[in-house]
Amino acid sequence: MRIVVVGGVATGMSAAARARRLDESAEIIVLEKGPYVSFANCGLPYYVGGEIEDRTKLLVQTPESLREALNLDVRVDTEVVAMDAVAKTVTVRSVGETSTIRYDSLVLAPGAEAVRPPIPGLDSPRVMTLRSVDDALAMKEFVDSSAKQAVVLGAGFIGLEAAEALRHQGLDVSVVELAPHVLPPLEPELATYVKDALLSLGIDVRDGIGATEIRSDQHVDRVVLSDGTVLDADLVALSTGVRPATAPFEAAGVECFRGAMLVDSHGRTSLEDVWAGGDAVAMRPKNGLIPRVVPLAGPANRAGRLIADSILLGERAREIPVPLSTAVVRVGDQTAALTGANRQMLDADGREYETINLHPFQHATYFPGAKQMHLIVHFDPENGEILGAQGVGEEGVDKRIDVFATAIRGGLTISDLVDLDLTYAPPYGSAKDAVNMAGMLGENVLGGVTRLWHAEDLPTEMERALILDARSRTEYASGHVPGALNIPHTEIRERIDEISQEAAGRPIRVHCASGVRSYLSERMLRAAGFDVKNMTGGMITMKQVIAAGMLPGLELVEGEDRG
Repeated sequence: MRIVVVGGVATGMSAAARARRLDESAEIIVLEKGPYVSFANCGLPYYVGGEIEDRTKLLVQTPESLREALNLDVRVDTEVVAMDAVAKTVTVRSVGETSTIRYDSLVLAPGAEAVRPPIPGLDSPRVMTLRSVDDALAMKEFVDSSAKQAVVLGAGFIGLEAAEALRHQGLDVSVVELAPHVLPPLEPELATYVKDALLSLGIDVRDGIGATEIRSDQHVDRVVLSDGTVLDADLVALSTGVRPATAPFEAAGVECFRGAMLVDSHGRTSLEDVWAGGDAVAMRPKNGLIPRVVPLAGPANRAGRLIADSILLGERAREIPVPLSTAVVRVGDQTAALTGANRQMLDADGREYETINLHPFQHATYFPGAKQMHLIVHFDPENGEILGAQGVGEEGVDKRIDVFATAIRGGLTISDLVDLDLTYAPPYGSAKDAVNMAGMLGENVLGGVTRLWHAEDLPTEMERALILDARSRTEYASGHVPGALNIPHTEIRERIDEISQEAAGRPIRVHCASGVRSYLSERMLRAAGFDVKNMTGGMITMKQVIAAGMLPGLELVEGEDRG
């Protein structure tokens, strides 16, 4: 059998290596467009930033090492320019010459290429991407020579890593993001923490603004923004997204969705004996939702292994699960991580969902060094299916999001999180871990023990309900909702008559700092017969929602008002 793999790095090399382990007699040919067949592309920003000092550390394998260890025929600088699914051949171009290679099974892992938006001036030699080893070497050379100012176009994961790397090297850095907030997959209220972390690094952040032109002269580029601002740059890092590199395969008849090759749960394309995986594919979910491209290294590596299993093991091969888009990024002293769906995705899919906001600490608060985390969890309000989770914080966020990702993959419900037996010692966690706490709150929602309202609903609730602030008087005076009644939660029972008079038949919407004291208040008020809901996440979430621009025109009031 001859297996031809188009593209190295994650999916391609994983498929080739697994195929060799399963079949010693197979002829396995890997065709890589670039000069490097196996490199740590996720480490590129850290090489530019100087945290990885030796560039050879980025090279995982070479054609020679792969031939010696696995007897793979690896051909670099070899581009596939066409394929013929009937003749079962691919046409390749290498060193200016064109040839044809026959296959029995074909694995397409061409990856993705940087999106180049229609901005005049992108052909400037100072405009660089960060997708390959050569990109990293070129950017590092600029940094080590005379670059003093950099503009990063795009504030996704790679854009943020590039911005921090360039700032770490002493450059003045501006980040420009067309979307309303940095790290667009993150919920807006959590993205404010990421923006604050960028600002604390001394990075200039321009969100909700696009670049319209790049003007070059002999000494510097000038990036013109849509608000008229002009930013000088010795280096422009282009990180405005990627698109699947699928043109020759789509032309050959591979069914595609928005440029990505559609595959089934075993990585099979619409063409016989042709599989595909990695950044260039979209898997159609079994529930009929919108197919999505997930350009992440973890799913790409795992898909390559399972594609080889499908080719050589047939029906015994496990299915490739739909990726959850689990991802993490470091920005200054903050970590942002996410898994599963966000609000935008759930709304696009027409899903009903409930959202809870939590602000637990990463370990016991009585142990020194406790750091607060900020978590959001989406789940199905009928059956408790966990749909997505996100978090930002200085420590412990990656661990919790990994647990949520495992729970989603394992089919656990929000209530099942209550029973997870997670490690606990004061330096590492709490007896009720943050994930357990999310489960307890979710279970209370499903069981009707608590009824939630959300900070973004504040304008509507201010018109129809009594806003009750259950924090202390000092907290209230430091900033509160205009017109809110302040009654600390410890005084609720003795002031029921006063609350009833103030409510005057209206519903009561209660909040505290994070949602805990207001939950106690909610239970007391419900026992007294009131129509009451508790704001999930409390004032901490409310302030971030306001900072994210989700409540335009609303400002908190300081000083005494009502209490």
